[in-house]
Amino acid sequence: MGSYLIRRLLRTVLVMLGISLVVFVFVRSIPGDPAVAMLGERATPEAAAALREQLGLNKPWFFNPASPLDAQYPKYMSALLQGDLGSGLKSNIPVLDELRARFPATAELSLAALLFALVLGLPAGIIAALRRNSAWDNLATTISLVGVSMPVFWLGLLLSYFFAVKLGWLPPSARLSSETDLQPATGFYVLDGLLRGQPGASWDALRHLILPAIALGSIPLAIIARITRSSMLDVLGQDYVRTARAKGLTQRSVTIKHALRNALLPVVTVIGLQAGALLGGAVLTETIFSWPGIGSWVYEAISQRDYPIIQGGVIFAALVVSVANLIVDMSYAALDPRIQYN
Repeated sequence: MGSYLIRRLLRTVLVMLGISLVVFVFVRSIPGDPAVAMLGERATPEAAAALREQLGLNKPWFFNPASPLDAQYPKYMSALLQGDLGSGLKSNIPVLDELRARFPATAELSLAALLFALVLGLPAGIIAALRRNSAWDNLATTISLVGVSMPVFWLGLLLSYFFAVKLGWLPPSARLSSETDLQPATGFYVLDGLLRGQPGASWDALRHLILPAIALGSIPLAIIARITRSSMLDVLGQDYVRTARAKGLTQRSVTIKHALRNALLPVVTVIGLQAGALLGGAVLTETIFSWPGIGSWVYEAISQRDYPIIQGGVIFAALVVSVANLIVDMSYAALDPRIQYN
């Protein structure tokens, strides 16, 4: 397993280098001038040119004939290899500091969305498989199709309108109410309220978390339910499951000990892949619900052509996805002893 882990880590490094190149090119291909975006549309050409020179945006992308290393990409990679993601063009705050400050908000939202998807998706898929072609199976399949088809931004707007504006049951935006005073310890507000001895603050943070978590977790829920159903149907038809039933084992024992564990491999794979989907969906979800996380931060940076923030946000998301996939691969051996890494 050690040699396999080393190979995967080396492969991850190569993937990150490739992503850095792709993001660098794509970001600079976005129409618009960062200098004009920072100075405003009434900026004079002289002022825009001076700002581009100050920020180094007037230099060649990859190669400078006068000085080969005095180009944007070599300087960017040199800083990146030292752990420096640069600073925001407008705020001049280091990107790494902003990531540390905003990551807890996105992590709390993503974990809540994934928990919502697992708590509802796994049982729905299992029951649909056990009651194949029943009314429950048809209902679960229909809901999962709707969940996959429903755009995150549209579902977020619907949830906000009905449960926040129309009914007034839940808050429509932000992480805490304005009257709630909470000093963060970990950045996870639901946990911080408990650590600070403020259960009211935890409840307030949880109420703010419900709507964006449902909006973000709807697509993973539908996918997990469909994959669980399909995998369980395949396993329930195997000989060892029929043998377990013939021995007189209870339905619960057959389902959990014999069928579910062997059906979990594709489900775990899908869960790992949803880490990327959650980060991608967080851009829209956080924007709709004014959630101060990485997604809304990157969205604002895109509108302002803030290259360092966009690059840093995308590279960080790619790193999270790579780590999640590595953890998923390592979990296969624990779920199925027949899998060996060499």
